[in-house]
Amino acid sequence: MSETILKVNCPDRAGLIYHIAQVIYSHQLNIVKNSEFVNQEEHWFFFRAIVSGEVKQESLKADLSQILPDEATIEILEKKKRDIVILVTKESHCLGDLLIRHCSGELQANIKAIFSNHEDLAPLAQKFEIPFHAVSAQGMEREEHEKRMQEKIDAYDPDLIVLAKYMRILTPAFVEHYREKIINIHHSFLPAFIGANPYKQAYERGVKIIGATAHYVNNDLDEGPIIAQDVVSVDHNYGWRDMQKAGRNVEKIVLARALDLALEDRIFVFNNKTIIF
Repeated sequence: MSETILKVNCPDRAGLIYHIAQVIYSHQLNIVKNSEFVNQEEHWFFFRAIVSGEVKQESLKADLSQILPDEATIEILEKKKRDIVILVTKESHCLGDLLIRHCSGELQANIKAIFSNHEDLAPLAQKFEIPFHAVSAQGMEREEHEKRMQEKIDAYDPDLIVLAKYMRILTPAFVEHYREKIINIHHSFLPAFIGANPYKQAYERGVKIIGATAHYVNNDLDEGPIIAQDVVSVDHNYGWRDMQKAGRNVEKIVLARALDLALEDRIFVFNNKTIIF
């Protein structure tokens, strides 16, 4: 039997779960699993359920709207693989990990294409028979480069865009065009070292942990809603290249974890933070 994901967020009030469950039952649907959370500071309610049965989306949404506050957001999502594209520059570790997961069937996504501002990773994409598009930014204004990228990306109509070490700052126009659809992996447990060679900076500061952060991209550099983070311990025996190796391993894991959460529609974005079920 097919399964569908229902997501609701709205101002909190008494009886919401009861009334939502009544509507679901009236549509002869079964709740396979559900989760809920109330942000006590904002008095805001979040609900996610997996339901089985034949879902008539328009009718279900209309009936839910009748019993929910006017400000409610209702999403009814078919449980299926999502289409994604990946943006890269020259580093291969995150891209390689995602391609292997995709090839083995672990990734609940269809990788439609890979985009880059360099040709370096074209051979890796070819090994996995994924279309690779190199759009050079040399001698081009950032806006013009992004316009060309956007035209090619839109041809694939992706559900998500993954920045797998894409080392260019995106313009507000590009970010807005793909609002809450761009996931980035950052080489630090944010906030942390910025600029060139972060692992060398970390080594010179004698840090004891290094990590990675996956987040949605917004117009504030590296300050978008955080999806997943992790760290590993290091000590004085680590040179900066050892730290880089350890850090890249964490980056791969954190990006894959964040992408899984997004592909499973388990994330709510609220006030630049995430609620994850």
